[in-house]
Amino acid sequence: MDKQILLSGFAHQFGHAATATFFAPGRINLIGEHTDYNGGHVFPCAISLGTYAAIASNEQAALRLYSANFAAAGVITLPLTALAHAKSGRWSDYFQGMAQILQRHGAQFGHGLDVYIQGDLPNGAGLSSSASLELLAGTILNTTFDLGFSRLDLIKFGQNVENEYIGVNSGIMDQFAIGMGQVDHATFMDTNTLAYESVPIALGEHVILIMNTNKRRELTDSKYNERRSECEAALARLQTQLDIRTLGDLDAQTFDQYSYLIYDATLIRRARHAVLENQRTLQAVTALKAGDLTTFSHLVSASGVSLAYDYEVTGKELDTLVQSALQQPGVLGARMTGAGFGGCAIAIVEKAAVPAVKAAVGAIYAKTIGYAADFYVAEIADGPKQL
Repeated sequence: MDKQILLSGFAHQFGHAATATFFAPGRINLIGEHTDYNGGHVFPCAISLGTYAAIASNEQAALRLYSANFAAAGVITLPLTALAHAKSGRWSDYFQGMAQILQRHGAQFGHGLDVYIQGDLPNGAGLSSSASLELLAGTILNTTFDLGFSRLDLIKFGQNVENEYIGVNSGIMDQFAIGMGQVDHATFMDTNTLAYESVPIALGEHVILIMNTNKRRELTDSKYNERRSECEAALARLQTQLDIRTLGDLDAQTFDQYSYLIYDATLIRRARHAVLENQRTLQAVTALKAGDLTTFSHLVSASGVSLAYDYEVTGKELDTLVQSALQQPGVLGARMTGAGFGGCAIAIVEKAAVPAVKAAVGAIYAKTIGYAADFYVAEIADGPKQL
């Protein structure tokens, strides 16, 4: 996004000049889906699409927030003395939630702040627009008021906002992927310990193509929490005879041997996805480190099959994108990414084949679903920063 657009938007809205600008990326997860709350590994990366802000101090003793993406809401004023109020259902809850968490950990905001926000992440597309906004808010407040919180602190606070304030029982992957973003690297993370490794992404003559269903996905309205509780139920049955803390503690052979303890068709499918997806993620990172993009891509596609049939979080829109992409020359692998139930899929595509893939998949999708999909080539980006 042109920085001048941000600065002029701020001046038009608030009547004075901005003094600083910030950016926080969105994210895609390459593989390791719905493993973060099941004690497994994830492998996400930050992308160049994200959320921008221009800011300046004000004398109102309030956070005055405006989003060009939600212009109809106008300027939302949050008095510094009332940041602990309950959520409102507006976009500003993510900013207010982060300010609340920071206050709870000792932050003091010595003056008001005007904040103009504009993002180029498709809202509700599963590219973590909410986590991007949380980390943007945390970075703005931490930097402006010299609060001294670490990047990992802000990542954990972002998850707190989702769990305690917004009411989504999510894991830490989205905030971690955004917070630890690094150009041309993905973050390989053990969600049990938060131990992580930045792994170079060498795609050679291939790119990651994001395919947006344009079907909005609201986590709090989806079956996300239901899937989580199903995995917890399966884990509880396994724990009657196995000394494990999470489904991620199991390998495929052990799961198969003890699946009789679950003995419920739905719970077995949910747990099988969690166990095998974790194993696929380990194998995928090994393949990528060895320069084996073909094996990596096949594991990505296997992840997609598991998400569709064992975890059942795809739906007609995502299935149409993924299945039609896999039929195209030049596509090595494809799957849905994010929580599912709408949102986006990714495909690993030869650079030269991208125009043809977009045209073919786009035509099939429009004919099957009745409206258009959108396509973006993902550039792997740095984490939140002052511009």
